[in-house]
Amino acid sequence: MTPLFSRLFILLVALFFTLPANAFPAKGKLLYQSSMRDKESVANWIMEGNAQVKFRAGWMEMFSPQQSAHHVFWCPQDFPDSFIASWEVQNLATDAGLLIVFFAARGENGEDIFAPTLPARDGTFTQYTNGKIKNYHISYYANVAHEPGRVHANLRKNNTFSLLQSGSEGIPTQSTAIHKITLIKQGAHIRLLIDGRSVIDYIDNQSLINDVDTGGPLAGGKIGFRQMQWSHFRYRNFQVWGLNVGDE
Repeated sequence: MTPLFSRLFILLVALFFTLPANAFPAKGKLLYQSSMRDKESVANWIMEGNAQVKFRAGWMEMFSPQQSAHHVFWCPQDFPDSFIASWEVQNLATDAGLLIVFFAARGENGEDIFAPTLPARDGTFTQYTNGKIKNYHISYYANVAHEPGRVHANLRKNNTFSLLQSGSEGIPTQSTAIHKITLIKQGAHIRLLIDGRSVIDYIDNQSLINDVDTGGPLAGGKIGFRQMQWSHFRYRNFQVWGLNVGDE
């Protein structure tokens, strides 16, 4: 065996044995799907904030009239502690905007986020990050006045607005391409990929973040799509799967 071949063999063996640690869990049962192609496909979704959805060419466009308000569009279903979700997005206005996905969202005492005992929400950011609901959120596109052309995604844990990880670049700010988003929550292990590229990879196994007690890892709850008021994106093919029993 030549020295070069030996080095290549050792490298291949090393790669083979590191794959399981980073391997993605297998999809289990399909828990929910929405084509997002027409109003019937999102008939039970709940909008918070002054925004509209319109349907064209098999897509759902979401925007705020006159760019007047931030907004969140919630899927009505609760999802378990572990899942794989995917959807496609495309930017229709690259001048400014910000996209967030909320997930594992529940009231701070474990109640449904639409429980009548909780304060009403209207898209104001602090209601979701420092209010009476808990969740994780990932900002995967950001091009706003205080952070123009931001080149990293952020994972935060709420209702303490704690930054868990600044990851790699999310959707490039000037991109008008179609991007596939994959969100994997495997208990405390959270990953987000854009077009198969890892953006966030974090295990929520420490409660104390910058001297703030964020509590244990969040479990199941709702998923919602948030846009800042300047955003105009379109969405399609939202799907959520459970994980195979051996992967949970």
